[in-house]
Amino acid sequence: MEFVLKSGKGKEFLFPVNPEEVTISRQKGYETATVLTFGEFDFPQGDKIKEISFSSFFPKAFDDSYCKGSKDTHPKPQTAMNMLNQFLVSQTPLQFIITETAVNVPVFVASHQTTFRGGENGDVYFDLTLRTWREMKVARTDSATGINKNPRVDLKEKNKSYTVKQGDSLSKIAKLELGDSSKWSQIYKLNRQVIGNNPNAIRPGQKLVLP
Repeated sequence: MEFVLKSGKGKEFLFPVNPEEVTISRQKGYETATVLTFGEFDFPQGDKIKEISFSSFFPKAFDDSYCKGSKDTHPKPQTAMNMLNQFLVSQTPLQFIITETAVNVPVFVASHQTTFRGGENGDVYFDLTLRTWREMKVARTDSATGINKNPRVDLKEKNKSYTVKQGDSLSKIAKLELGDSSKWSQIYKLNRQVIGNNPNAIRPGQKLVLP
């Protein structure tokens, strides 16, 4: 069993140590109204957002007796904390998966609490709360069949595009748009059919897809 968070850009985060327990909170929404002298009445509404919470830790050293993944891919505690912080401020939903179970849902990271314990140098403990996400939309149904016509939600983020300007090069575009000129090869790989066999032969007006 593995606990995984995936971003819309395909970035995957594997929790190195499985939590001992996971709490999934489900509630039904109610609206309470007071009717004259008859008192209060509850009117059921739609389901409330579900919360998924668990606690675990990021060990400084990899131990194959309880750690997931491999020693080569084992994240440093500070790196793992930074990743969760990035997820916390993300404006797009993530996919949360617990393998070997039915849990595979879009979520937002609602809260992330970190604890450092004396005597356990380097290990970082955390409490995490996720809130399930669903797209807000009005369902459309086929008038003849009554079947819901809404498409399945796609969490993948669409790639950005860039229109080549006079004096541009792939390394210049990579530096301006991706912050790293060495990523020019990634741009070329995505746009080889447009550019051709020579990566230096880009022309003004060409529309390139960015990674």
